[in-house]
Amino acid sequence: ILAANLGLTPMNNGEIIRINVPMLTEDRRRDLVKRVKTEGENARVGVRNNRREGNDQLKKLIKDGLSEDAEKDAEDLVQEMTDKYIRQIDEKLAAKEKDIMTI
Repeated sequence: ILAANLGLTPMNNGEIIRINVPMLTEDRRRDLVKRVKTEGENARVGVRNNRREGNDQLKKLIKDGLSEDAEKDAEDLVQEMTDKYIRQIDEKLAAKEKDIMTI
């Protein structure tokens, strides 16, 4: 919990562990939105890395005899999938930001 840097401090009284969750102030909400945006950007980077790896594998397949037309079609498919998943990330990010900022 401490390593996650969530602003929560666990307290142990010997029998149970208590975690006090502070009220969400405007500043705390903004901080949470920043964290969500950071995680969203990390997800986008992951999708882009997967696209790059997929395209690299396609280039290797060309050396093994894959036709350039098939490679181009596959690259287009990889790009469509990348766009689809990035769009989903953006939609979920916007929804979560709206959810956090709603009082």
